Amino acid sequence: MATAAAAGAPGMPALRQRSVKRRRWGGLRQQWKLLGLFEIDEQHEFYSLTCMMKEGLAAAIQSTIDTPVPTDLSDEDFSLEVTKIHKNFTMETFAGPVFASFRGSLGMTEQEYQQSLCSENCYLQFISNSKSKADFFLTNDKRFFLKTQNKREIKFLLANLKIYMEHLKKYPHSLLVKFLGVHRIRIPGSRKKYFIVMQSVFYPDDRINARYDIKGCEVSRWTEPTPEGSQIIVVLKDLNFDGQFITLDRQRSWLLQQVEIDTNFLCRLNVLDYSLLLAHQPLHHDERHQNLSFASLIVRTKKSVHPGSSPVHASVAAVPGAVLEDGASLLSSESHNGLKLAQAEDALSSSSSQACPEPAGSGCETDQLPDFKAQNRRLLPNLKNPLHIIDGPEQRYFIGIIDIFTVYSFKKRLEHMWKRLRHPGRSFSTVSPQTYSLRLCQWVQDHSK
Repeated sequence: MATAAAAGAPGMPALRQRSVKRRRWGGLRQQWKLLGLFEIDEQHEFYSLTCMMKEGLAAAIQSTIDTPVPTDLSDEDFSLEVTKIHKNFTMETFAGPVFASFRGSLGMTEQEYQQSLCSENCYLQFISNSKSKADFFLTNDKRFFLKTQNKREIKFLLANLKIYMEHLKKYPHSLLVKFLGVHRIRIPGSRKKYFIVMQSVFYPDDRINARYDIKGCEVSRWTEPTPEGSQIIVVLKDLNFDGQFITLDRQRSWLLQQVEIDTNFLCRLNVLDYSLLLAHQPLHHDERHQNLSFASLIVRTKKSVHPGSSPVHASVAAVPGAVLEDGASLLSSESHNGLKLAQAEDALSSSSSQACPEPAGSGCETDQLPDFKAQNRRLLPNLKNPLHIIDGPEQRYFIGIIDIFTVYSFKKRLEHMWKRLRHPGRSFSTVSPQTYSLRLCQWVQDHSK
């Protein structure tokens, strides 16, 4: 008896330690489910997976650092699959040169991209109130999202990658989510996982005080808000936004037009059920002042049209004709109090169409927007995520269109018929792509001013 007790004694601390870890992990899981965002440390179920993802991404990005991306992409680049074998897994990278070229067009260096995705800091997991079964990871700086996808969704993205890139080339200030990489990881004894890397719409998120997922309908589009002052992250929905407006003043017409262009593009892909992500934060006093300064106008105009700050064609002139390359000479001719924003925008809109030369190819958007080049002369904020940020007089808005993988299949048509019977007279998400596009455009028009 004593012998048995003595023999069991050394094992007791280990059992107690495991029990404490389980209780701690269970408590943290409950807490993290409330917070929605938490660190994937060594005790987390996804720690091993995310370490492999980091290692695989580091090697894949290093290849594009060591081998310059070709100036002209070929069909082979769009269909390229590169497999790298690691100690405990293999990682496949799809269309690597295409995404590397796109990242460069966004003004992002490969070293910067690698540093963010592959730093020693742990990834973060985001648990939302979305019905999606995907796993969402954020880089520690919250700049990039990594999201698991099923094989069907990945095949759809890769099949339409060329026209997606053509759309962003033609409309470089598009609100569509920016996909930056597609990968597949194979771990012995586990199912292979596909995942995508994309730019976070809500970056930087330091002062964001409300987040919304908008589909332009009413069924199941309400989320219980958190108490005031709570640190819980909840993504609100359409009905939560009732009575509010996106207040942009002069930039409102740009937003309405761009949402129409982007949703028309998704309609051509026969896609529905995508979301307009929306968040806002109050502008600081100095940020509101900068909107009116002439120096800020020069910086923002250059960022809007300079290749390397916006995904425009390499032959684009650095600055529109009305704004000189040398900002100092302009500043010397103006008072330091700045120029009225109205005058600045008039100068920008009257600049020559050389700002964004027409790319090869044409689509239905051209008929709907004869002067589409004007759509590419928006004044972008001088931030690392300018394409998804629009400043109004008092608020900064983060806006992007995400989840563009749901095709209007036979199954979705049946779901549409069933929902019509279940929710007579009410609007729901499963409708034809054309109806979905028109309805979301109408929502933006009704909720902006």
